[in-house]
Amino acid sequence: MAMAAASELEEYKRWIGRREETVDVLLPLHVAGLEAVLDRDATLPCLGAAAPPGAHWIIRTPWQRPSELGADGHAARGGFMPPVPLPRRMWAGSELSLIEPLRVGDEIRRRSEIADVAIKEGRGGRLVFVKVRHEFHGASGLAQVELQDVVYREAADPARPPRAPEPAPPDGPWRRTIMPDAVMLFRYSVLTFNAHRIHYDHPFVTKLEGYPGLLVHGPLLATLLLDLVRREAPERALERFTFRALAPVFDTAPFHLSGAPDRDGRHATVWVKGSDGGLAMRAEAYFRA
Repeated sequence: MAMAAASELEEYKRWIGRREETVDVLLPLHVAGLEAVLDRDATLPCLGAAAPPGAHWIIRTPWQRPSELGADGHAARGGFMPPVPLPRRMWAGSELSLIEPLRVGDEIRRRSEIADVAIKEGRGGRLVFVKVRHEFHGASGLAQVELQDVVYREAADPARPPRAPEPAPPDGPWRRTIMPDAVMLFRYSVLTFNAHRIHYDHPFVTKLEGYPGLLVHGPLLATLLLDLVRREAPERALERFTFRALAPVFDTAPFHLSGAPDRDGRHATVWVKGSDGGLAMRAEAYFRA
């Protein structure tokens, strides 16, 4: 078993250094659509205006044809990402460095590279971790850098009792409650050209994947946390933002955003609390001096 895992890892490591580049124009319509999903004023922004944090996630991924998609709506394995056969894929977290804001109307060039691959054994079986580095270049040069962690894992064992959620911290002074629904998730999927069926196909996600409802996108949760920071500390400019997804969030019940700044005002911790009181996502926001 150990030799098989070592051989598999060696195969995946061949993908380290693989690169991909895409180009898109950050249109006013994109930014207005994102603001609408966040329940903000969706007036079309002016060309040259600073896009809100999280707008880099609506920059188009490569346009896959139907013949290039897997059964779950994801791009077929073995292109840019290594061909991991495990059925479930999750955006586990990211570390985002914000050098300068992306600007509405700018051509945005995204350069991506596979940085690392690792195999681990978890409570639910084998896990494959893929770290991807993304650079976002605007009209003035490098604007943002993201280190993204993607994890592949085995299908859930229905005989295994679910793990007890990690309790969320007590509510902080920053608070907002979100009632997710299929419309919100569909609109975000359209903005991000995300065809993964777990976010919009209820029969697929409940009957084939075994989840209780549609899954809220990890980057949507992270964007909502960024938006909470923007609402509560509008005068502060973000320098770095990190998040870690800890438990899935579904469209079956409200979830809660909360957070608190440090006393010096240079940092804030924000999180997502699921309907069960468990911690679903934790993030750290660091502000410029």
